[in-house]
Amino acid sequence: MFIGAQVSLYPMTSQFVEVITAGLDALTPYKDDLRIETDDMSTLMVGAPKPLLDAIRDLFAASAKRPEHVTMHVTLSRGCPGGPDDPSCRCEVLERAQDESLAERQALAAQAVENALATGVGIDVQFSLYVMGSGNHMDEIYGCIDFLKSSGTFLKSKNFCTRLRGDAGAVFETLRQAFLRFGPAEGHVTVDLTASANSPSLA
Repeated sequence: MFIGAQVSLYPMTSQFVEVITAGLDALTPYKDDLRIETDDMSTLMVGAPKPLLDAIRDLFAASAKRPEHVTMHVTLSRGCPGGPDDPSCRCEVLERAQDESLAERQALAAQAVENALATGVGIDVQFSLYVMGSGNHMDEIYGCIDFLKSSGTFLKSKNFCTRLRGDAGAVFETLRQAFLRFGPAEGHVTVDLTASANSPSLA
């Protein structure tokens, strides 16, 4: 399976280079576990979902620790038929999910969020889950929405997306669980998300 993300960071300050550099420095511990390629548009990360989501979380949390308003756009994908299989993307959660009911997956997702590491950085996220293909994809999406509403990070539903708010650790764990536990384990699933921190609109 191929699992990866395209990540773009947008600091709302003339000191944007310093903010972006602080974020990219947070990726250093993950360079042995992920394939990371950065250009002038975005950073590609490929690998297993545990280090992948941890790296994205740490990149944004490091940037958000500064006072400037910063946003980040991420496209996550797993199981894309156009991506080559990559052994570094192996995921035990997906392997087990094939034999778990929707209710079991919801319970496991909620437990993971409850046990998430706190970062001390508050963030907002809005995201959409896309389960590709035919079949019972709406059952999976509704199951994910039910999980989100009980996750402790749910803020509100919006047209085409869901708002989350809370500590970056819990919010990104919620995203990881939504990404991995809903939709067919061997199918193509994507997440489109925008994260924001230190927005003056919240003042």
